[in-house]
Amino acid sequence: MDSAAVTSLAFLTPGNFADDDPYPGLEDTLRLFEYGEELGFDGAWIRQRHLEHGVGSAAVFLAAASQRTSRVELGAAVIPIGYENPFRLAEDLSLADVLARGRLQIGFSTGMPHADLLGDLVHDGDWRSYELGYGRIARVVENLRGEYLGDEDTVIHSPGNVQRPRLQPHNPGLVNRIWYGGGSLRSARWAAESGLNLLTGNVISGEGTDDFDTAQLNLIDEYRRNAHGRLAVGRVIVPFDSADARTRAKYREYAASRYERTLKPHGERRTLFARDVVGTSEQILEQLSADPVVGAASELRAELPYEFDLRDYEQILHDLRTTIAPRLGWRPPVGTLESASVVD
Repeated sequence: MDSAAVTSLAFLTPGNFADDDPYPGLEDTLRLFEYGEELGFDGAWIRQRHLEHGVGSAAVFLAAASQRTSRVELGAAVIPIGYENPFRLAEDLSLADVLARGRLQIGFSTGMPHADLLGDLVHDGDWRSYELGYGRIARVVENLRGEYLGDEDTVIHSPGNVQRPRLQPHNPGLVNRIWYGGGSLRSARWAAESGLNLLTGNVISGEGTDDFDTAQLNLIDEYRRNAHGRLAVGRVIVPFDSADARTRAKYREYAASRYERTLKPHGERRTLFARDVVGTSEQILEQLSADPVVGAASELRAELPYEFDLRDYEQILHDLRTTIAPRLGWRPPVGTLESASVVD
C-alpha cells in the first residue's frame, strides 16, 4: 500500500437486540467488545440510537463494557447532542471514564433523529427554539474541564466533607478525547477550531462535487488546515474469507441492496454515500488501497452492518484483523494474540 500505514484499528457496532428480550443482544455486543480486545483491536465503538433496537445511552453501555475489557479504547459514535443535558451528560461520561481507567472516546453529532416523536418527551417548552447544535456540545466540553462553580469562597457541605463544587468525578484527560462526527466542511472547520478530534465515515455532504472521495478529501483538508487532532475514517468493511457459502451470499446481497444509493447525490444536502467494501481479503485490499481517503488517514474504523448477528460480526473482525489489517501496515498491541480464530 503506497499510502500512510494504518496505526489504529477500531470497529463500530450497532448494538442490536430483540424487542421482546433485549438482554441477549446487549450481552452479545459486550462479548463482541471482549473479542475485539482479544484480537488486538485498538478501539471498540458503539452507536447511540433512540427509539430503535439499539443502545440509547452510550455512557451506560460503555461503563458496562469497561468492566469486561481492560485495554481497548471504548468509543461512542455518535451521541446526538440535541437530546442531552450538557451538565448531566458530562457527569455520566466522566463517571464512565473513571470506571474505564481513562479509555473513553466520545463522538457527538448535532442531528436529532426522530425529533418529531422524541423532542417533546425530552424537553420542556418550545425546544425548537433552543440551541441544540454546536453550542450544546461546547457546553459538554466546558463542563468536562471541571472548573469550580461559584467564587473561591463557595463550598458545599456533605456528610463528612466540605469541598469546592465542580463536576464529579473529574477526570481531566477526557476533555481531550472528544470527537465530532463531521459530514460537511462547516462541521470539520468547527471541530478543528474547537479542539475536537474528527470522525468521518461513509456518509458526507456533496459540496461543490458529486464525487464522494473528492468531497471527503476536501473535508479532511479543511480540518487539517485548522487543527492537529486525531482523525479517523470509517468504512463498511465485510470480508468473507472464512465465511461459509450461505454467509457469503448474504453479504453479497447486502452490498448489492445498498449499491444504488452510491450512484448520485440525495436530498437538499446532496448527501453522498461511499461504496461498501465487501469481498475476499484480496478484493478488499485492492479497494482500500485505491481509496484516497483511507490513504490520507492513519486511523481506520470498520463499521459493522446493522443486519447481522454476533457470529457474523466475529467472523468479520477475525478476517479483518488476520488477513487485511496487517497488510495495511497495522500491528497489534504487544501482548495480544498473534493469531486468533473465531470464538465458539
